[in-house]
Amino acid sequence: MRIRMVALCAVAIFWPVAFAHASGQTYYLALGDSLAVGAEPVSPMPGPNNVLQMTSEGYANDIFAKLSQNNSSLQLKELGCIGETTGTMIQGGICDYGEDGSQLHAAMDFLRNNQVSLITLDIGANDIDSCISTSGINNTCVFGALVRVGGDLSFILGQLRRAASNVPIIGMNYYDPFLGAWLLGPSGRTIAIQSLEATDLFNSVLDSVYDAFEIPVANVAGAFQINNFTPVPGQNVPLNVALTRKWTFVGYGITVANVHPNNDGYAVIAAAFEAKL
Repeated sequence: MRIRMVALCAVAIFWPVAFAHASGQTYYLALGDSLAVGAEPVSPMPGPNNVLQMTSEGYANDIFAKLSQNNSSLQLKELGCIGETTGTMIQGGICDYGEDGSQLHAAMDFLRNNQVSLITLDIGANDIDSCISTSGINNTCVFGALVRVGGDLSFILGQLRRAASNVPIIGMNYYDPFLGAWLLGPSGRTIAIQSLEATDLFNSVLDSVYDAFEIPVANVAGAFQINNFTPVPGQNVPLNVALTRKWTFVGYGITVANVHPNNDGYAVIAAAFEAKL
């Protein structure tokens, strides 16, 4: 609750000032992977309907709802792509961006032709999630992903800075959905602990790259308390597992589609971003 109040105060105090000199239509540009477009499974249960769809309940929608209260000319532009990696954000290949070819090129084109007041970015999770499953952790894959994400993210941020040197950018680190494997018994607990080690390394790479560009990072990992193993009375699980189960769809089974936040989880992510405004 305290985080939420701080976030609301930040929006109320700082954003009217930021918009005071803006004229005409302004945009909040949301970039990244499936989280940037509020993706959730059509049905949380495993089966043929366990596919992802974009929703209007994502963190970008929550941030936009707050910011638009103080700027009636603000519009939300979402360019995120379900399944996007750092590499495909640069090169394209998953989502259709027309002549721009990739999300990064589409973002740069949009920045050149529109007045943008804020950019948020979450990217890299799909690079590392493919290395983790309920069967175990592929460490070679993890370390390869860390190197790739570090280089690609540096390139992405450099391009965004070149196209919009004065536009505020806020990045994000990640929660660990595979903590939910804890619910699968002793072998699942081993996977949960190993996945957390990989997630901590991944987040350290993200934090380091964003810091090099002096870009603040929404501490989603901290909001989800991914390293807090304090037992929760009456639940027989540690707090980090309980929150993962509460704020994502992993309680219905660990699948690719179910690693995403639910509406409450997206609100928690939004608050982490708002705390950086």
